[in-house]
Amino acid sequence: MYKNELDALKKAGRFRERILFDDRLKDLASNDYLGLSQNKKQFNKAVKLVKEYETLSSKASMLVNGYHPIHRIFELEMAEQNGFEEGLAVGSGFLANMSLIEALVRKGDMLFMDEEYHASGVMAAQILGEKVVTFKHNNVEDLHRKLEDNPAKRQIIAVEGIYSMGGDLCKKEIFDLADAYEALMIVDEAHSSGVLGKKLLGIFEYYGIAIHERHIKMGTLGKAYGSYGAYILASSEIITFLVNRAKPIIYSTAPSVFDTALALVNMEYIRKNAKKYRKKIIKRQKMVKKFIGIECKSLILPMVMPNNKHTQFIQKGLMKQGYLIGAIRQPTVDKPIMRVILNVNISVKKIKHVLALISHNTVE
Repeated sequence: MYKNELDALKKAGRFRERILFDDRLKDLASNDYLGLSQNKKQFNKAVKLVKEYETLSSKASMLVNGYHPIHRIFELEMAEQNGFEEGLAVGSGFLANMSLIEALVRKGDMLFMDEEYHASGVMAAQILGEKVVTFKHNNVEDLHRKLEDNPAKRQIIAVEGIYSMGGDLCKKEIFDLADAYEALMIVDEAHSSGVLGKKLLGIFEYYGIAIHERHIKMGTLGKAYGSYGAYILASSEIITFLVNRAKPIIYSTAPSVFDTALALVNMEYIRKNAKKYRKKIIKRQKMVKKFIGIECKSLILPMVMPNNKHTQFIQKGLMKQGYLIGAIRQPTVDKPIMRVILNVNISVKKIKHVLALISHNTVE
């Protein structure tokens, strides 16, 4: 029934499939920035924590009987560490973005979204129709013009702390502009929490931004935190509103109890080891600057490829060398890239080897 479309995707080099990659490959493809996905000691801590309770799984929506003490402990810890009034555990980053955008943009409001915002936010924005204005990626002047040209009851700005494909940081001036217009600000910290700042708390800490009632932070647990799920941090009023209005929260089964427990113990582990991790992150960023002349402020290094097929060719060649690198193709990105993750669990020497292979196209 869909054969022609699938054939067209294959011809264009855009065909996707699930692959069970060899677990022995050095993983520079996933978002496991701190390597916690392989930390069995932390896994066992989470198992021990869950076993302290009679109920081991979520069972139902948070608003029925799925809200677990571990969910609440996680929410309180995450909110306190990041300087927010309240937290909310959510099933996934996709659901968190859908919840925020679908629920918060009301009649008379306008949403201003960076053109490179995550697909989950873009999908949610499509529901809103004319309530959405897209601004040029990380362009302060374009956002300023559009805020000026589109007054509203509430102006809401949606950005990412670190953009998932380019690895670039949201500009500090956008935060300042949001304050000047008294706009609500949704900041997707999926790729910046656990990576930026002295305590690895993300973009707010990195820029030294004082949290206030118009700030909303969401992030995922399946990246630096080495688990699965998501969270939203905001004022008590906004969190209460989401609990009452956000359909993905109201009608979804509560987040996995074990995954929340794993994120909780990993969050504490990152807090205790932030200085050590920060040194490793800086060391990898400096190596990239010195070796290939690219300033990398995150742990995401995109390397542009000539076309989709060449991207897949390079990926296969790197796998033969023992490395797994993300081959990101259109339409996910405008130009195909090798998305190299500077995983702190993998030595600088091996990452340098990968960069040399990609840069010189010596992979066979």
